[in-house]
Amino acid sequence: MNKNRHDFLIIKEMVSNNSRVLDIGCDDGSLLKMLQESKNANTRGIEISPDKVNLCLAKGISAVQGDANQDLEMYPEDSFDFVILSKTLQSMIEPKKMLEELLRIGKNAIVSIPNFGHWKVRLYLSIYGRMPVTPSLPATWYNTENIHLCTINDFIHLCSELQIEIIKSVALDKNGNLLNFANRIRSVNLIGEQAIFLLKRK
Repeated sequence: MNKNRHDFLIIKEMVSNNSRVLDIGCDDGSLLKMLQESKNANTRGIEISPDKVNLCLAKGISAVQGDANQDLEMYPEDSFDFVILSKTLQSMIEPKKMLEELLRIGKNAIVSIPNFGHWKVRLYLSIYGRMPVTPSLPATWYNTENIHLCTINDFIHLCSELQIEIIKSVALDKNGNLLNFANRIRSVNLIGEQAIFLLKRK
């Protein structure tokens, strides 16, 4: 497992044993491999990079090359128990439509997002007047994959707008330590570097 992907451990705890799982933007398949071994999950992946698809296949992970922006329509409704989108929503062309698709093809969705409302991001922008470059957001504005920047608050409001139920929510600080959401949404939105949500249709 990528030692910097603390969200993988949280995602693992959200996935039930013996589940059908689709990971969108599955990268090299590390998360799916973990879920196979620890949860006995029946896993599939979709990944835009052919080289990373080959890495998945080398690990025994079933993965196909595809663009999630347009290829999810090939999956029937409720094809999976869990559909995972980890740190990818902000790079999707239509994030709102993507959330709806996740919960069309999956009974549950697990979404992790980087938090652009983190205090370091706010401070960098206020001091330098430039789009932030931080350890968790290392790319510059002109070569980043992040085309839709959102905060934890933004994501929660979008779920409410789409009538999506948030079953569980977890925020992590820069060291991967858990931050409690309960009655602390403002502070979590300020100090959480990333958040992971377990979602279900209402």
